[in-house]
Amino acid sequence: MDYTILSIAPIFLAPFTAFVINAFFGKKLPRQGDWVSVLGIGIAFLFAFRIFIDFYSTYSTEYYIHKYFTWFDLSYGENLFKIDLGIYIDNMGAIMLLMVTGVAFFIHLFSTWYMWGDVRYGKFFTLMSLFTSGMLGLVLSDNLLSMFIFWEIMGFCSYSLIGFYFEKEKAGYASIKAFMTTRVGDVFFLLGILAIWHTVGNVSLPDIYAAIANGSFEGHTVIGISLATFAGFCIFCGTIGKSAQFPLQVWLPDAMMGPTPCSALIHAATMVAAGVYLSLRMYPLMVAGGLTPFIAMIGGITAFGAATIALIQTDLKAVLAYSTISQLGYMVLGVGVGAYNAAFMHLITHAVFKACLFLSAGSVIHSVHTQEMPEMGGLRHKLKFTWIAMWCCTLAISGVPFFSGFVSKDRILGDALYVALHAGQGFTYMIPAALGFIGAFLTPFYMCRMMFLTFHGKPRDQHVYDHCHAEHLKINQNVPLLILSIFTLGVFFSGSLTGQGFVKIFGSKNEWFKVLVASPTESLDKFAYYTREELGWSDTNEKEKPEHSEYEHQSGFAGPNHENHEGLHHAHVEGAFGSIIIVACSIFFAFLMYIRRSIDPARFVNMFSVWVKALKNKYYFDHLYIDVIIQKGLLKFNNALAWFDMGIYDRFAIDGWEAVSRVGYKSSNWFDRIVVDKIGVDGTAVATNIFNIVLRLIQSGKIQTYFIVLIFMLVTFVAVLT
Repeated sequence: MDYTILSIAPIFLAPFTAFVINAFFGKKLPRQGDWVSVLGIGIAFLFAFRIFIDFYSTYSTEYYIHKYFTWFDLSYGENLFKIDLGIYIDNMGAIMLLMVTGVAFFIHLFSTWYMWGDVRYGKFFTLMSLFTSGMLGLVLSDNLLSMFIFWEIMGFCSYSLIGFYFEKEKAGYASIKAFMTTRVGDVFFLLGILAIWHTVGNVSLPDIYAAIANGSFEGHTVIGISLATFAGFCIFCGTIGKSAQFPLQVWLPDAMMGPTPCSALIHAATMVAAGVYLSLRMYPLMVAGGLTPFIAMIGGITAFGAATIALIQTDLKAVLAYSTISQLGYMVLGVGVGAYNAAFMHLITHAVFKACLFLSAGSVIHSVHTQEMPEMGGLRHKLKFTWIAMWCCTLAISGVPFFSGFVSKDRILGDALYVALHAGQGFTYMIPAALGFIGAFLTPFYMCRMMFLTFHGKPRDQHVYDHCHAEHLKINQNVPLLILSIFTLGVFFSGSLTGQGFVKIFGSKNEWFKVLVASPTESLDKFAYYTREELGWSDTNEKEKPEHSEYEHQSGFAGPNHENHEGLHHAHVEGAFGSIIIVACSIFFAFLMYIRRSIDPARFVNMFSVWVKALKNKYYFDHLYIDVIIQKGLLKFNNALAWFDMGIYDRFAIDGWEAVSRVGYKSSNWFDRIVVDKIGVDGTAVATNIFNIVLRLIQSGKIQTYFIVLIFMLVTFVAVLT
């Protein structure tokens, strides 16, 4: 395949062009231009699918495309300052492009039904197109600078979409909260970019990989910290903010104030996925900086903490929001324990089933006009298509065998178990692994609780039930849900029914995900002497695709290579069977509590009343940030700065300078009037006039006068001599 401007640019430009058209002409177009946005992302999907097929056919981790163009060149003489931008596509990028465009297409299509009739219908699709193009630009980027640009574009779009219903006060607060919280991570992300630029000279991904392979980071420090550690930590802080990891997870639940399709896009294919994608791209730097234990701990805490809060939520979208945070924690945990392939697989599988879950929730909310699950019940009789799709996704996120979530999450937990027990890492990874397994028990419980309260049992509010109309098959309502639910099956990702390779039904080649996605740390040497190519209208890349090769799975754990393959295999088998037992017990427990009613939830609420109170207050993070840090800390500091500004700086530096200026003005005015005008200017005229009068008296032209002056001068001369 020729990778030229014409073959790559439409992936980004098609949705971006849809944004431009709708922004300027949307109100004049039929249906306010919604079809333009759907068409734009559809075109992007076709081009992304073509690239995916090309990379899939190589069946190798060595194949990649890197091309660039000069953005601007301010070099002068020996002073070089040139900024290059470009595209970098490898197997992971090709899969990511397919996922983003595919999931976004179904979200756009669903939105034409869900948002129809909204007063800002056209504006919604305008922002959605820009949001999607921002994520696609980030995936295509070959360097951290352009990634940061698209990163901020998504931040703006999320702010606008979360606060879409700005007439609601809570929506305005939620959008500001999301914008400001993610900015904390973005500042650190920018610091990491600057630190790398100062050392490497640019922030191109292949150049960073080459610098790590060549040892260019060694010996460099920032404020006494290793450069790799400092830069890796700062960039990971960007992930913490964007992917809502502990302790910056507070913005994501409030993001539910936006329209539900917007929530699906944020929680599945774009916003939160960008943070994990960044960590995967910069994984070699994280390894070089020794940050993997820290990353694993952050992921484990996030996965466990969010899962516990989801247990007590009654809002349908709130349950899904906290489940998103928890699943993102699993992805970060995978990065920390070296399960590179599994972490990325969970990113993809989660995007599919979480998009379907949110769209299904939107279908329910649109039908019953409430988000409170205690007011629902029995809806499976009226929303049968949504019920089927939502159950498939629930089983997937719960980690039930045969579904995609089991495949990806099991591999993360298997690697976590291996590094905790068999890799000689000591106690470092025990806590993250334990938190991951506890979260694996909680996830099926709160997801099945959500399904039982929403769709099963008798209607708890008859008015809500009667108001809900029976669902009919529609191409823009439930067809997207059903299609997405098909891809919750694990066989599409693992090639086998269980994900462990026990029952292969498509042949060994369909272990394609395991084959194609490998940690860059396993082949950094290929970047040491690579050559870049300019992106043009014709392809100049003569590089042949590598020959097909079978891939022997190894954990990508950051550290010594795993030579104990048998131990790794046993750890995965143990983790798989442990996960199955945990999931089965959790679902059975939820069944007894919410279907059979043989266990009273109030009993546990009373037993763990202190913990439940903490869960209702979201572990008091909002209280800590808003009431303590902001109001008692930053606000008082701000007031102190304001007092200094108004009372000291303004009073003395500004107003005091005014007094000095007035004195200077009065002094200069007096000097000008008296010295300059009266003495210098007017005095010169008077002196000249007097001298003129004297001269006129002396030079009268009368000889008598001259004779008198002559006699006077002679007498004076004689008097002086005597």
